[in-house]
Amino acid sequence: MRTIYLLSPAIKEEVNALPMIAFSLVAQKIDFANCDTLVFTSKQAVVFADMIDKRWKGYPCIAIGPATAKQIKVLGGEVIFEPKNFYGEVLASDIATFFKERKLLYLRPKEISFDSKNFLEKKGIVLAEQIIYETVCVKYDKEKAPPQEAIIIFTSPSSVACFLKSFEWNSSYTAVVIGEATLKHLPANVDYAVADEPLIDACIKKAKELQNQKH
Repeated sequence: MRTIYLLSPAIKEEVNALPMIAFSLVAQKIDFANCDTLVFTSKQAVVFADMIDKRWKGYPCIAIGPATAKQIKVLGGEVIFEPKNFYGEVLASDIATFFKERKLLYLRPKEISFDSKNFLEKKGIVLAEQIIYETVCVKYDKEKAPPQEAIIIFTSPSSVACFLKSFEWNSSYTAVVIGEATLKHLPANVDYAVADEPLIDACIKKAKELQNQKH
């Protein structure tokens, strides 16, 4: 049977853990001075915001992705918008349509896959940004590479980049990606499948479907 590897820091018992990324806090405070609405694109950003300043809960939040929305609610925040589409330009267009009068503050990682700030400015919306954490690669020796025919779950563009820093892509592998932004970062000619929802559990479900197919 083909082996499934999850590259997220999240631990799931039914698959093999091969975390490719770690998170590091880079901000000591949050500047809420000129905002009335927060934007989060990852649950990790919510966790770090809560560590830095509990006052974030007093601001309505735009949540990108169900895992982000869930984290906001778990920590006591309010989600006022959870877009159906998570792809960069469509997402930015939605925000431009519904939140033109809002003063948005995007609490973000150092590296992002889509420049929302630049896109929204073209639509006449000023998006303030503050970097509160960064993603760093976990490095592995070559012998730790997944075996032949492994199914590898990528949950972010960073997980793709970090994997390729440690390992070469084997043509027998199959990638399962959490969404379109991550898909764009895969090498050319990779065998892949996209999860039905942008959730780790949905990625695992898709990987198990592939595991049960003849390769």
